[in-house]
Amino acid sequence: MMSVKRTHILASGRRGIPAFLAVLALAGAAAALQAQAPNPTSATNPFFGSVTAAKATGDTLKLSLDEAVRRGLENNLGLKEAENSEKYVRAERMEAVQNFLPNISLTGSTGLYQHNLAALGFGPGALKELAQMSTAKVSSITRDDLTQGQITYGQMLFSGPVIAAYKAAGAAEKAAYFGRMSARGEVVQQVATAYLHAIAAASEVDNAKALEAEDRLLFSQVHDAHVAGTVSNLDELRARVQLQAQQQVLIGAENALEKDLILLKREIGIDPGQKIALTDPAPYSDLATQTPEEVRAVAYRSRQDYQSLQAQVLELKAVRLAYKSQRLPSLSFGGYYGMSLVNGAGTRGNFVAQGSLTFPLFREARIRGDVEASQANLDAVSAELADLKGNIDKQVRTALMDVDATTQLVQVARSNVELATRALSDETDRVNAGVDDNLPLVTAQATLAAAQSNLVESLYQFNEAKLVLARAAGVLETQYRDYLGR
Repeated sequence: MMSVKRTHILASGRRGIPAFLAVLALAGAAAALQAQAPNPTSATNPFFGSVTAAKATGDTLKLSLDEAVRRGLENNLGLKEAENSEKYVRAERMEAVQNFLPNISLTGSTGLYQHNLAALGFGPGALKELAQMSTAKVSSITRDDLTQGQITYGQMLFSGPVIAAYKAAGAAEKAAYFGRMSARGEVVQQVATAYLHAIAAASEVDNAKALEAEDRLLFSQVHDAHVAGTVSNLDELRARVQLQAQQQVLIGAENALEKDLILLKREIGIDPGQKIALTDPAPYSDLATQTPEEVRAVAYRSRQDYQSLQAQVLELKAVRLAYKSQRLPSLSFGGYYGMSLVNGAGTRGNFVAQGSLTFPLFREARIRGDVEASQANLDAVSAELADLKGNIDKQVRTALMDVDATTQLVQVARSNVELATRALSDETDRVNAGVDDNLPLVTAQATLAAAQSNLVESLYQFNEAKLVLARAAGVLETQYRDYLGR
């Protein structure tokens, strides 16, 4: 964490009113800097939400960046939605597999049956003839016990649409897999960015606390001097305004930090009421020089969204082939074997074995419509794939430019902190020597505070740019530690 060191000098101001106005302006600017847009929610983006893993406890949870990423990969809502989508597609593929497997079923039944022969069309004459032919008495109402068992078998031997549908289901499952892997990369980027932003916010709080402590000490000294009659009331008023202005900055910084921590907790499944402490400092490490061609080649091999679209193209090609295959005949085989037992007397089994060859005769209009619709979907996804290929090139080049620019920003910000520190020291010497009043001193103090805040923001932007570059290359989940230089 970085802190700001400021020096305060007791001196009567020959230009007191302008200094008073300068402090008020500084307070207003600080409040404006601390203002933030409302935190995003899972209602707009599921990656900002999660499934809460446990209830809040009274202990403070120490959280490293690696632990935050691990929790995000376990609990993030956006990733869970991607995982459920993959499970759904996998289930559909299993249904497609069943079309190639034999369907075997076994049925059995037993019961007592009563038949009304007259209702079945047997008249009195027919019943009389049956009685004459049989030694047993024939009644119009008969009863029998019937027990049956049957095993049925059926299998599709060849079907163009079924084969193509199976290939489409396999490509869809692959696309869903890459979609889930892309969602994992999104989780890592979101969580790491939120963690780094919280680190920067914590640094701002530390800076604001250090400045507030310095201003409180200054006010105490000025107040004692005013009571002793060595300084004017205006000096005490100026010190009080400066202290209150810094208190405003501290309140805003602490509020911003708490909101950043809540957003981080919501992304990784920690109860918003759970107290956490970030254990990793802001990382800083120069990144090895890479050319756009090198990063782009890695991206084409590693980007899950690019591979997902490639799988979708294969899926839609298979779907189109499935519709075209409706013109082909289909061959299937089926049959059954059964046994029946009537009134305890066994009967011989019966069976059927048959093959079926089906030819479509008049479905050309529907087939052509299905083929054209599937071709339109294929053309649309192919266009998306071509656009993404160009977009990857743009993202890689933009990310490399951002990394280079933010590297220079960090260097300039560090130089500004050194220069502002020297300027404050020089101005302190001038005030101590009585050459100048404390208006330039207040300005120098504000300049150093702004330089420190700019350095914190520049470090955050630099690390964020490296994360974006790793995401553009498709290696964020496996190499974010290397890119951050941890």
